[in-house]
Amino acid sequence: MSKTKRRIIHKLCLHCFHLLWHSLLLLLFLNLPLSLGEANPFHIHCGLRVSKELYAPALGGIMLSIGIRLSIDDFALAIKRPLPLSVGFIAQYVLKPALGIIVAQAFGMPQTFYAGFVLMSCVAGAQLSSYASFLSKSDVAFSILLTSSSTIASVLVTPLLTGLLIGSVVPVDAIAMSKSILQVVLLPVTLGLALNTYAKPVVSVIQPVMPFVAMICTSLCIGSPLAINRAQILSAEGARLIGPVLTFHAVAFAVGYWFSKLPFFRFEEKVCRTISLCTGMQSSTLAGLLATQFLGSTQAVPPACSVVAMAIMGLCLASFWGSGYRIRDIPSLLFLQTASTIKPSQ
Repeated sequence: MSKTKRRIIHKLCLHCFHLLWHSLLLLLFLNLPLSLGEANPFHIHCGLRVSKELYAPALGGIMLSIGIRLSIDDFALAIKRPLPLSVGFIAQYVLKPALGIIVAQAFGMPQTFYAGFVLMSCVAGAQLSSYASFLSKSDVAFSILLTSSSTIASVLVTPLLTGLLIGSVVPVDAIAMSKSILQVVLLPVTLGLALNTYAKPVVSVIQPVMPFVAMICTSLCIGSPLAINRAQILSAEGARLIGPVLTFHAVAFAVGYWFSKLPFFRFEEKVCRTISLCTGMQSSTLAGLLATQFLGSTQAVPPACSVVAMAIMGLCLASFWGSGYRIRDIPSLLFLQTASTIKPSQ
């Protein structure tokens, strides 16, 4: 077996394990016995301690894993690809926040979760979108560039959008939020970039384990709001989150794809897929941290549910594209036509 095939199989196994792990984690935290209260040290550690002490370092670990994949050349590349990058930014920071407001109001989102849901739509793309781009045979280099650039821009853009969209619903301290994002996003990314530029031997040692570090850190960020707000999630009000979260991600993938498909952009198919994945898969862990710090722990529930939903939906879409199918094949697949009438594109 060639080295390339082994690397692809390794990536696929890692994605499957990542998906299974977070699905099991979701079930675990939603089934922690509340009656044990403080007698349950696992509940205390994974719930209260993660949110108040480990949430920011955990998210910093995720951002560090992005930073060590960056180089100065990536930013030079951004200057050479202004149009795709600009379209990706518009999809993430204009269309997606508008979609968040529309979905929240259409489903009659309760105030308990409304602000957190809208905040979730105002953050940058998730690093998992780069893995999804690899699976879907999209433009991986552009995905990394777009995710990294939008993550850095979130220091200013996310607080401004949040204050604009939900400032009338709940008080939002945009300056304090910017400082928080600066600490947990920009500093770890900058550290990773510096290591990759000036300490490549160190990066070569830690890079193989960083996907697992990012997975554990993401698990901590998911588990915190789930454990603390288990009662609200399992209530009738919490069940109403399922529809909005799934709808938001499904429409975000579609909007990102078809917006970049507009004729005057003239983008290649793989660029359109990349923008779609980066739009539908956002950094819900960052939204969860900001919600916990500035909006209250219950507002972190929509981002926590979003992490699991966007991972499952995004990787399924990536596998669909990676198998050679295109969006136009979906009606044929839904109507169960025979395999001979549906030929995956090569």
